[in-house]
Amino acid sequence: WVQEEAPDVLCLQETKCPVSAVPAEVRALPGLPHQFWASAKDRPGYSGVGLLARTEPLNVTYGIGDPEHDADGRVVTAEFPSLFVVSAYVPNAGRGLARLEPRLRFDSAFLDFLKRLDGQKPVLLCGDLNVAHAEIDLCHPRANKANPGFTPQEREGFTRLLDSGFVDTFRHLYPEARGAFTFWTYLGGARARNVGWRLDYAVVSQRLVGSLCDCKIRNGVMGSDHCPITALLAV
Repeated sequence: WVQEEAPDVLCLQETKCPVSAVPAEVRALPGLPHQFWASAKDRPGYSGVGLLARTEPLNVTYGIGDPEHDADGRVVTAEFPSLFVVSAYVPNAGRGLARLEPRLRFDSAFLDFLKRLDGQKPVLLCGDLNVAHAEIDLCHPRANKANPGFTPQEREGFTRLLDSGFVDTFRHLYPEARGAFTFWTYLGGARARNVGWRLDYAVVSQRLVGSLCDCKIRNGVMGSDHCPITALLAV
């Protein structure tokens, strides 16, 4: 599927493997020779992100400059001539919201990081942000108001991101689209019934909206409990 899509940049989240364990078929993907991987320090099988590019970035950084979170391998940022591309895997608040407070601290530090980038050049953030922002973004909002990914605090964090000069590209283009989900639990045939959540986003700096061509949820692509999304920009 990746070869057919031939993306300029491919962002991967929750890779769960160190650089040394990246599969050979991924290393050899045609057209994506520049590959950058972050993994959790001393925690095999946890978190991890990747960013693969057709052209070599000007610069690549890892993390967000926050020691509480950077050991988890959650963010890789590539600088290109016209924009930054950020691949991010935001922490889950955990069963019983046991990790809600660390998650909220991440949200705050991550927003500061994105604003610093945006002060230099526009940003495209791609990732599993582990939040369904509005009721339209999950199948059963009423039943999930106290569950990870749909708490008022997490949703407010995403609102603060948008209020800081960033745009949710899919919802900007398709404000009324329902049933547009990117994650389905493996339990109970949820995907076949489209009982899902929209947790994966392409978010851009406001000044990139004029370059936005489309954002698509590729829910027919199998192989994960998430599906890919694609962002098309003329930059």
